[in-house]
Amino acid sequence: MKGNIQVPKGTRDFTSKVMFRRNYIFKKVRSCFERYGYAPIETPAMENIETLSGKYGQEGDRLIFKVLNSGDFLSKSKIDNSTTSKSLSIDISNKALRYDLTVPFARFVVNNQNQITFPFKRYQMQNVWRADRPQKGRFREFYQCDADVIGSKSLLNEIELIQLCDDIFTSLNIPNIQILINNRKILAAMIELMSASEYFDQFVIILDKIDKIGVENVKKELIKLGLDIKKINLLDKFLNIKNINDISFLINQNELGKKGIEELDFILKSIDSLGLNSSELKFNISLARGLDYYTGSIFEVKSSDINIGSIAGGGRYDDLTSIFGLKDVSGVGISFGIDRIYLVMEELGLFPKDIDVSSKVLFLNFGELEAKYCFKYLKELRKNNISSELYPNNDKLKKQMNYANNKGVKFVVMIGENEMKSGQLTVKNMSTGDQKEMSISEFIKIIL
Repeated sequence: MKGNIQVPKGTRDFTSKVMFRRNYIFKKVRSCFERYGYAPIETPAMENIETLSGKYGQEGDRLIFKVLNSGDFLSKSKIDNSTTSKSLSIDISNKALRYDLTVPFARFVVNNQNQITFPFKRYQMQNVWRADRPQKGRFREFYQCDADVIGSKSLLNEIELIQLCDDIFTSLNIPNIQILINNRKILAAMIELMSASEYFDQFVIILDKIDKIGVENVKKELIKLGLDIKKINLLDKFLNIKNINDISFLINQNELGKKGIEELDFILKSIDSLGLNSSELKFNISLARGLDYYTGSIFEVKSSDINIGSIAGGGRYDDLTSIFGLKDVSGVGISFGIDRIYLVMEELGLFPKDIDVSSKVLFLNFGELEAKYCFKYLKELRKNNISSELYPNNDKLKKQMNYANNKGVKFVVMIGENEMKSGQLTVKNMSTGDQKEMSISEFIKIIL
């Protein structure tokens, strides 16, 4: 009986065709990161649980993938009638797969503070894991590409991240991108006016679901939380605001709220004067971002053409490193969800043609002597960055040509006894069917 050879739910195998397309996105994103002066780092797939726990809110903590301790961990655990799954989990697991790249980055900064120059601009492109319910665009293992600036409170960093975001989606030719922006200080003022400051974390998590469950269901959840219905109705006044200038009369004299308006106004006016290539920056009062560590500007990026949720998001965190012992180090960053970006590009047909061709040129194999003769030409093609290969076996011509067709090879080169004598190549264009004799230099000019 065969074992279960299926991959776990929420994870995927990637074929070569998919990987060529994913690598196309990675290349574009990495190129933009480096043009803006961000330097690459990596952190381990696993972190100590204490590093991750308590950083993402109650709902986020629930989705952390825990890793069992090595060895006979049960023998070291005390199990009795009072044992719960939570208490047992503490005994048998002290490591977890990373939930995001931001918290590990904060830990990295603290550990390496004497080796890095502040403000520190880093990018990171790695897998993350969440014990979530799999669905379209939501996986248990997925890739994030993050760019962060830490060690600076300047709002110029927010402006640059918005420009970076716009440049990335422009380079990928994805149209109709909306960059939504809000400020946690404004949300804090709104929640204070609703007499719900003690429920801030829960309030933000509930508000973050507004696109999925609607305003009325958000209100119902707030009532369950214990908020007064009259105060909850203030939410309608805030949600009806489309312009930040209209917030002031609601915020009134709340100093934190006024500070949030100032920050948001500065960013919006700066981007308005600078302009964006193809994206639209919009203020959205309902944008909350459910993670605990955000303190200022928050962003979320969506495609207007494909309903798949956010394809990027981030924000300002003023004191995340303090939980690891380094105080007063502010940062701001944005994370790009490669898997959702891939789905948007796939549905809109935006991947370039022939992106999934591994070899442009295939040399047919007519025998050992002829095959060895091909190597000097293969070397010349590869020196010119032309992907090429030699069919390894002296199989029937039909089988070799089928291989070329299945791989999407553009040119097939045939070298037999006559070609070895003349020093010419017989080249077949697989798209047109044309077949010609030419020199290697002529062939290279045709391809390039």
